[in-house]
Amino acid sequence: MPHIRRTQHLGLAGLLVIAVAFTALQLTAVTGRASPDSKNYLSYALSLSGESRAEAGRRAIAYSCESGQHAPLGTIPWTSRKAAGETEAQCVRRLTDSVAYWTRNGNTSGMTAPFANQRFMAIFEARPGYPLFLVPFVTAFGAVWGLWLAGLLVALAGAVCVLLTLRAAGASRRAGLAGAALYLALPTGTVAMNPLSDGLSLALGTVVVLGCTLLLRERPSDTSGAGAGRGAEAAGTRTRAGRWAEAAGLRVGAGRWADAAGTRTGAALVVGGLALMFLVRYSQALLLAAALAGVLAVRAAWSHRQGRRSTPVLRAAGLCALLAALVYAGAHLLSWPMGQDSAQDLLTHHYRRPDRPDPWPEFFARERVFWWAWLKRQATYPFLPVLLALSALALGKRRSAVLPVALGAGAAGLLNQAGHPNLDQLLGHRLIVFVWLLPVLAVPLLLDRPRPGGSSPLPAQLEKVGGGQRDGTVRVVQQAGEGT
Repeated sequence: MPHIRRTQHLGLAGLLVIAVAFTALQLTAVTGRASPDSKNYLSYALSLSGESRAEAGRRAIAYSCESGQHAPLGTIPWTSRKAAGETEAQCVRRLTDSVAYWTRNGNTSGMTAPFANQRFMAIFEARPGYPLFLVPFVTAFGAVWGLWLAGLLVALAGAVCVLLTLRAAGASRRAGLAGAALYLALPTGTVAMNPLSDGLSLALGTVVVLGCTLLLRERPSDTSGAGAGRGAEAAGTRTRAGRWAEAAGLRVGAGRWADAAGTRTGAALVVGGLALMFLVRYSQALLLAAALAGVLAVRAAWSHRQGRRSTPVLRAAGLCALLAALVYAGAHLLSWPMGQDSAQDLLTHHYRRPDRPDPWPEFFARERVFWWAWLKRQATYPFLPVLLALSALALGKRRSAVLPVALGAGAAGLLNQAGHPNLDQLLGHRLIVFVWLLPVLAVPLLLDRPRPGGSSPLPAQLEKVGGGQRDGTVRVVQQAGEGT
């Protein structure tokens, strides 16, 4: 038992060191992170906290312009300043004049301040989840520290979900900690800290990824071959196996939670994560659910073709497909902006020019230009391609429930960026940020030794000898072939 406590304390200490180091680094840039959209979310949150629309707009302008004075223009493509050299007073005057102009031109309702025309601001009105999440932070700590603390909580929550996901998939403690560290060190951590809805959407996405991983992995009862009449015996065996495994120091901390969580927990996390994500950024929720459904359906078909059990994968794919349909139906019933509106927004410079009668030819032309420029940039700065290559190596050498889920999350990032082929976003990561979940979840698996047959371990079970069980012996069994 002392050995178990020491092992568990090592895992907690490792996570604490990562969290403290990340927090210390973020203290070097408490402000200076605001993008042009940050003021929209902040004014919405301030309105929800009880401020008048005019006062909420004034405070959001003050925050945005003050942050713009600290933004490193050379490294962050977006900034609150319209042009380099604009002073804080000039920024306040420009945004105040803009609010007055749009108020005179009909934008007189809604929770967000009238920083632009009403049709453009409707995009942010359709994302109430993030402003609602910000309310207690900006109320208690003010705009600067409130937004910073909210971002820190979102970033650390995502890192913990990554750790739990890897442990649920059978990865070692060091692989789980490596995944948490990668999540915070890569653009996923940067995006999480930005005062935008993308970070909270990403954190909820990691909740969905955790839930899908729990749905895909086999439980001990799935491979035991026991019939329904032996359910009680199987449950008792799992309980006893859990005690023996714990005594042997095989399951501690996050790993113990991961072993205890079952398919019901996984389904609840998927449904709850996507439901909350719908309120935060419904377009990303739709793309994540659809991408997961597609990748898991392909995985199930491949597993069936290989003669492996594909039922858990099909169930997860069906759940994600159902939720994707519900997200789409919900957004349509609420009359929230959809794909056509997004295309018009891009082509008309936020609806300041007349709508295109048929936007799609020009939109797809923008796609070709954007992705060609994106590929050239990746060739010049091949950090992401190297990480994706390592992820492909993990896909080839490991079999883990987390890998198809990570592929689905990465595909959702590509789809989200494809919906916004804006060259102004070429240097940024926030729209494509889900792609980075693939290396975050796959690369740490390379730290673990490949197991015989390439499979990942189930929770330890007691080895049976004759009609009984051998005392004091714990045998780790391998997963039967399955589509995970």
